[in-house]
Amino acid sequence: MSSGFSTEALTGTEAVRAERARILSELLNDLDELAGTAARTMRAEIPAYAAQDETFHADVRNQVTQHYRSKLAVLLEDRTVTFDDIAFTRRAGMRRARSGVALADYINAFRVGQQVFWESVVKRAGRSFAGHEAALSLVTPLMRYCDFASTHAANAYMEFQQYATAEAVRESRDLLETLLAGNTPTRGQQLAAAQAHGLGPDTRTPLLVLIAILLPRTARSGGESVATGPDRGADARHAACAAIARTAGNGTRTLSVVRQSEIVAIPALGPGVDAEQLCDRLQTVRENLLGEGIALAMGVSTVIAGTAQIPQAYQEARTVLEFLPEEGGVAALPRITAFQYLALKADDTARHLVDPRITALLAEDRARGGVLTATIRAFAADDLNLRACAERLQIHPNTAQYRLRRIRERTGRNLRRINDLLDLLVAIALQDTLSPGTNLDGKRLAAATNESGGSQTYGRFHESR
Repeated sequence: MSSGFSTEALTGTEAVRAERARILSELLNDLDELAGTAARTMRAEIPAYAAQDETFHADVRNQVTQHYRSKLAVLLEDRTVTFDDIAFTRRAGMRRARSGVALADYINAFRVGQQVFWESVVKRAGRSFAGHEAALSLVTPLMRYCDFASTHAANAYMEFQQYATAEAVRESRDLLETLLAGNTPTRGQQLAAAQAHGLGPDTRTPLLVLIAILLPRTARSGGESVATGPDRGADARHAACAAIARTAGNGTRTLSVVRQSEIVAIPALGPGVDAEQLCDRLQTVRENLLGEGIALAMGVSTVIAGTAQIPQAYQEARTVLEFLPEEGGVAALPRITAFQYLALKADDTARHLVDPRITALLAEDRARGGVLTATIRAFAADDLNLRACAERLQIHPNTAQYRLRRIRERTGRNLRRINDLLDLLVAIALQDTLSPGTNLDGKRLAAATNESGGSQTYGRFHESR
C-alpha cells in the first residue's frame, strides 16, 4: 500500500484550479455587467454618491471597470498586485476629493465594490466541493488587492486634499503673482504664506524657479486610454502640481501653483539638498507621472539668492523649455556650464561658421562611436596632458598621440594650441545640441551613433526619459 493520498490530492488540486480558472474567466466575460452592478450599488448605499450627477457616476463606473479588470489580471496570473496595476487611482482619488466626497465615503465605495465582486464569485462557485475550495482560495488575494488599492487611493485623496484646499490655493496664487512681479510680501497672510514656503523677505536660502508644461499624450498608459481635452488637462496639471510640491524635502512646503497652462514652482534648497539633487528628484517625479499618463516638459532656472531675483529666474526657466524635444524632459540650467548654454542658444549661422573639415570629422567620428571626440574632451579636461588623457581613456599614450595626429591631419587643428582646441570644443558643443543621428549640417548620419563619446550635453541637459 502506498503511503499518503498523493493521487487523490493531485486530482483534487487540479479540479480546484480548473474551477478557479472557470470562475475568473466568467467574471472577465461579464465585466461590464459586474461593474454596472457595483456602480448602482454604490449609488444606492452611499448617500454622498447618490447626490452626484451622471458625469460623476459614469466616472465611478469606469473606475470600477478598471479595478475589476486589474484585479482579474492579478488573479488569473496568480501574482501580487503592484502600483503599476492601480496607477489610475491617483487621479480618481483627486477627482473624488475635488467633488466634495468625504474620504470615509470614498473608502466605503471600495468596500461595496469588493462585496459585489465577492458575491459574484460565490454565485459562480456553485455547490461543488471544488467550486467551494476555489472560492476560498481567492479570499486572501482579493483582500490583499482591496487593501493595497484602497490604501493608495486614500493616500492620493489626502495628498490632493491637503494641496487643493481652496484658501491655500488662492493664497499660493496671490503669493506667486506678487513674487513674479518683483515684489516681496511684508505683512499679513501673504507674508505668513511666504515664510511657510521658505520665501520670506529675509531668506538666505538658495532658490530655484521651475516651470512645467503639460504635453499632449494619446498613447495608452498601463492599459488605460489617456483622455484628451480640457478636463483631463486640468486634472493632470493639478496632479503634477501636487507631486512637484513635495520635491524639496527640506522641511518647508514648496510653493507650487497651476498658473493657466503652466505649473510654476519655487523650491527652496535647504540643508542637505543641492540643486543637482533637486533636479534628480524632478526627473523622478516626471518619470512617475509619465507612468500615469502625464507627460511634462520642465524648465529649471539657475540657483538664485533671494526672492528679488525670482522674475529673472522665471524667464530663465521659460527660455530653457525651448531646448527640449517634443517628448519633453527636464531642461535644468544647474546641470550645464555657461559654455554649454551658449552652444544650446546657437543658431544655424554659428554652425555654418564651423570649418567644414571639422564638421566632416565629427560626423564621421559620431557614426563610428565617437572615440576622437572623446579624446578631444579628455585632452582638454586634463589640461593638455597627454599621459593623463590616456589614463582617463584607459588607452596607451601612443594611441592617444596617434589620435591627436589624426585629428590634426583631418582638421588642420593642433590641439596644443588654445585657439585650435577652442575651435574643436565649440564644434563638439554645437554637435551636442543636435538630436542623435544628425550632424552640424542637419543631415542624417548613415550609421547608428554611440553616445558614449558624444552628445553629452544633449543627454545630460534634456534627459527626456
